[in-house]
Formats: sequence, structure tokens, C-alpha cells
Amino acid sequence: MKDLVLSVDCGTQSLKAFLFDSQGKILKEERVFYTPYFSKNPGWAEQETDLYWKSLGEAVRKILASFPRLAKKIGAMGVTTQRATLVVVDEKGNPLRSAIVWLDQRKAKFDSKIPFFKNIAYELIGMSEASRIAQSEAKVNWIRQNEPDIFKKAFKFLFLSGYLNYKLTGKFVDSKASQVGYLPFDHRKKDWASPNDIKSIIFPVNRERLVELVEPSEKIGGLTVEASNFLGLPEGLPIFATASDKSCETLAMGALSEDIASLSFGTTATIQVTTKKYFEPVKYMPAYVAAVPNYYNPEIEIFRGFWMIAWFKEEFGAREVEKAIKKGIAPEELMNDFLKKVPAGSLGLMVQPYWTPGLKMPEAKGAMIGFGSAHTRAHIYKAIIEGLAYALRDGKEKIERVGRMKIKKVSVSGGGAQSDEICQITSDVFNLPVYRGETYESSGLGAAIDAFVGLGAYNSFGDAVKNMVRYGEVFNPKMENVGIYEELFKKVYSHMYPRLKPLYGKIRDVIGYPKKS
Repeated sequence: MKDLVLSVDCGTQSLKAFLFDSQGKILKEERVFYTPYFSKNPGWAEQETDLYWKSLGEAVRKILASFPRLAKKIGAMGVTTQRATLVVVDEKGNPLRSAIVWLDQRKAKFDSKIPFFKNIAYELIGMSEASRIAQSEAKVNWIRQNEPDIFKKAFKFLFLSGYLNYKLTGKFVDSKASQVGYLPFDHRKKDWASPNDIKSIIFPVNRERLVELVEPSEKIGGLTVEASNFLGLPEGLPIFATASDKSCETLAMGALSEDIASLSFGTTATIQVTTKKYFEPVKYMPAYVAAVPNYYNPEIEIFRGFWMIAWFKEEFGAREVEKAIKKGIAPEELMNDFLKKVPAGSLGLMVQPYWTPGLKMPEAKGAMIGFGSAHTRAHIYKAIIEGLAYALRDGKEKIERVGRMKIKKVSVSGGGAQSDEICQITSDVFNLPVYRGETYESSGLGAAIDAFVGLGAYNSFGDAVKNMVRYGEVFNPKMENVGIYEELFKKVYSHMYPRLKPLYGKIRDVIGYPKKS
């Protein structure tokens, strides 16, 4: 019986392959590390596209070498990837240039010819600058303006997930739930935007140069002869559509109903729910297509979320790094001691974690307020973690208010979720129970769930989640901390951005950072 699924999670710094059984257990995993990107110019982030495919092959072959007898039991495969990494290929699927990684900071010029009345409408609703920012952020526009020969030769513009699915099946097909980024995709309709849509105007790529889209858990195709020989898997092995890494995490955390929020404590910190109704927690910022067909994932992002741990470690954590090397442990383990020693509220030190602004807050900056002589590095670190929890709680309240729902529990995944202290702070700030998944590899598990449902191993996603998702620890709010966080959130944090916004604008005018689009 073919009762195993091969799941691939292609991230920014590594590619991981997993062999999952139908109970959500990882039988074997392999990880291939690589440099996240290279830079030809300051702020650029590119990667050789074939590196991802070669890494996929290496990881899969290692798994098969470890369990050769289980190869015949693999019934399907699914791939999830980092979001918004752009690939450009010719008719044979050969990359025409390096992949542009989602971390890339280059900007295109705003040259879209938006019809007069559409432009006036956008000015009235406060989206004029956001549309200009989106157009300038779109790497497809940068290629069009700066590499016209490549733009002209391009047969398909696709995301990394679409590229890997092509390498597996020979088909330019991708999941609707993987279209997260700067291409003309209509999230509400779950399809490519119509020619008159504003997205088609600011991301001018004709439909024939985009991939075919299918629902998550739908079969994309079978493994080609070439891919079969490369991977050592049977020709024709079914490849199923999954979703982007964040949506796969949400599925793997069992967040199938509106009363459960999924928090991702990654480089970009996010809060998502799964719902049948389309709504935008931040107006005109789309809800993403979920890993479950006919559902959406309304989301709030903190763009430089738990990257701030790395920032703190680099700027203030030299002592911890040195001690960690001597002890043979991760510096974050020592930094967790800061979270234990400093009391809730960090003696009044508050952080607004907008180290990178969003489309609707282009002038925003990070802020720390409340400094006193008693504050140390430890207080700064804890205030950063608390600030991220406040920002995610603010996202929760936006989702609840716009979606007219009530979130009753929270599930967490991502690197930051491995810290008991961070999970406990989150529970205290949210005043809700926080459930941590049994497996750390939630993106891979979400992709496996899609594949098992596609295979027919489960009749519904509810059945699949019931059998494949388990929680490890549950962190309940400590009431002695809840009151402190509640008052600081309502009386201080909630007022920080509105009060500081005019000053951010003035700083931007004087310094010119971030640049206006």
C-alpha cells in the first residue's frame, strides 16, 4: 500500500525533504543548506535557480538511500516554498537569469499609466502611494525596465513553487495558494486579474506568460522520466498542489476555523486565520488563498518580525555569542535567560517593531520609548519580544474587528516558537492559550496534508487535521502578567503609531529614508 508522502519545504537558507506517514509522523528528514542569496549590487538578493532544484534532488536521494525499501510506499509528493521569489524561464523551462529572492530591495521606477479616474479614486482612498510602492517593489517591473531583452524572451514569469513543480512534472502549473507576491493575481477571485484590473496595470504581464492555476490538493501532474531518473522516484508519481509556506503552516497548526489563529514566528512574523469569507484586515491588502480549497487566509504581517532576534544578537549580543560558542549551544538559549529575569513590561520599556515599513505605512519606523537608568540589554531584548507580541495582538484585533469573529485560541510555529519564554509572553499578551505544534516542521506537514487529501487518504481536511496534527505544549496565560500587558497594550502601545506617525513623516522628509515612490 502506498501510504507515505514525500514533502518538500524550500526555504531561504535551506531545503528540507520529509517522509510523512498518514498520521503526520516524520519517518525521515534531510536538509540541504545553502547561502541565502548573493548580491551583485547593494540591496540585491539573487540565487542561482538551479541550486534549488539540485538541493531538492540531493535531499530526496538522501532519504531514499536511508530507506530504500520505503520508496515503493511513497504515494505522492508536494512542494511548498518561500513566498515571492521570482523565476523567469524560456519555453523549455530554462532560467533566463538568476532567481530574485524575496529579500531583494531593488526598486523599479513607477511608470504605470493608470487611467485618470482610477488614479483619482486611489488618491481618495489613500492607496495612491501604496500602488506606487507595489509597482516599484515588483521585480518583474525592474526586469522590464532594466533587462528588456530578458523580459522580451521570457516565456513564463513564475514563483519558485511553479518552477519546482515544472521541474517535477514538465507542466507550467502551480497552486492558487502559492501566488503571494507581485504578479497580477486577483486574490478574491483566486485567478489571474482581468486586463482592466489595477493589478494588471501595475504588474503588466500578459496572462499567457503566467502559469496555469489549480486548487491546493489538486493533482498537478506526474513525475517526468527526467525527474524520475534525477530523484530516484517512480515515473508518474503524483505531484499535488500545496500552498505557500505560511499557509501550509496555518493548515499544519490545525487552524481550520475562525476561532483559531495561527502565528508564525519567522523572519516575517504573521497572524492568519482560515475563513470562507474574503475580507481584508488592512484595507486593500489582500487576504491570501488558503491551503484548503475555497478558503482564505486573512493575514497581518510584521515584515521584519523575528528577524529582530538576529538583529539584537548582532548589535548587542556579542557576549552571548561568545559564551554560546564555548558551551556549544545557540546564543538564543542564553538570550532566553533575559526573558526569564526581566519582569513583565520590561520596567516600562516599549518597542514598536516596524523596522521595515509596510505598504499601508510607508513612513513607519521602529521606536523604543520609556528608557530609564535601570534598563539594560536584557530589558531591550524582552521589550523587543513583547513589542512583537503587541504587534501580533494588534493584528488579531484588526482581524476580529473586520472579520466579525472572535479568536479563542492561538497556535504557534516557526523558529521563535521553540522558545518556551516567547510562547509564554505571547499567551500573556493575548490572554489566550497558546498551542505549540508537536512537529517543528509545520510547513512540510501542511504540504503533506494537502498531498494526503489529494491522494484520497482522507475524505476531508477536517479528517486529515484530526489524524495528522498534534500539539506539544500548551501555554496558558499567567494572570499576574496579563493585567500588566493589557494596560500597556491599551494605554501605551495602541497609541504609539498614531502619535509618532506625524514625526515619522517629518523624519522621512528631512532624511529621505525610506524613499518616496
